[in-house]
Amino acid sequence: MTAQQAQVCIGIIVILIIYNCWFLYVPYMTWLYFDWSTPEQGGRRSKWVRSWTVWKYFKDYFPIHLIKTWDLDPSHNYIFGFHPHGVLVAGAFGNFCTNYSDFEELFPGFTAYLHVLPFWFRCPLFREYLMTSGSVSVSKKSVSHVLSKEEGGNISVIVLGGAEESLDAHPGKFTLFIRQRKGFVKIALTHGASLVPVFSFGENELFKQVNNPEGSWLRTVQEKLQKVMGFALPLFHARGIFQYNFGLMPYRKPIHTVVGRPIPVHQTLHPSPEQIEELHQTYMEELRKLFEAHKRKYGIPEHETLIFK
Repeated sequence: MTAQQAQVCIGIIVILIIYNCWFLYVPYMTWLYFDWSTPEQGGRRSKWVRSWTVWKYFKDYFPIHLIKTWDLDPSHNYIFGFHPHGVLVAGAFGNFCTNYSDFEELFPGFTAYLHVLPFWFRCPLFREYLMTSGSVSVSKKSVSHVLSKEEGGNISVIVLGGAEESLDAHPGKFTLFIRQRKGFVKIALTHGASLVPVFSFGENELFKQVNNPEGSWLRTVQEKLQKVMGFALPLFHARGIFQYNFGLMPYRKPIHTVVGRPIPVHQTLHPSPEQIEELHQTYMEELRKLFEAHKRKYGIPEHETLIFK
């Protein structure tokens, strides 16, 4: 969905250039030059856009639920590690980028920022639309900006598995690309931001992907394209608008995004590799505990467990 919207926005700019509508694209490009760093400085959210009725239908379609298991202190900043990526990241968007989730009621006094790939903020016009939802860049500078609020109350929501994990987003699979993802731990230590594991049950059930096991020619091509472009291209399908056999609309499967217990982090301006590794191990243990404690509620068989890569 994101890729198609970006293509439309780029297409509009191309059309304006082809038809020499300089009085439209030249002022915009000039303004874009001076506004380039905004996605790394907290973005530009719009309460009006976040309240569009379409987002209510989006949330109710699956439906999407937000579950709190622990109270958070609004005088502190937090990093929510969101898992799994899935194909659509519907749980992250529905819960943290619209005004129709229960976020404000469950976490009063907090502002959530969903961090996404910097690539999307390089797309003219699309970047403006993306920022209105409360999305910002996932760059180190951007995360640091969010976590630097001295009075607290900010939450950085980071989909830690990234584009690579989306290629393993098959129904019934629980493979998380987390073992080599340690940058979020270092920045948590640097800012003293507590880490909170978040697992979105049902995220991988929204689409079916063409079989692409590791080592297959398809997976090899997808991984090479992902390294070149910065984002993955999973070959997925689901249902149509008026039929359930085939299409690109996601299946109507409930999503339960469960926010776990915070892991206190003592601020360490120059953390050692040993400190980073220790906190990373603690985070993975808490994430596994969260999954095990709630999986039966959402129809996951007892023998299923998380696979960390």
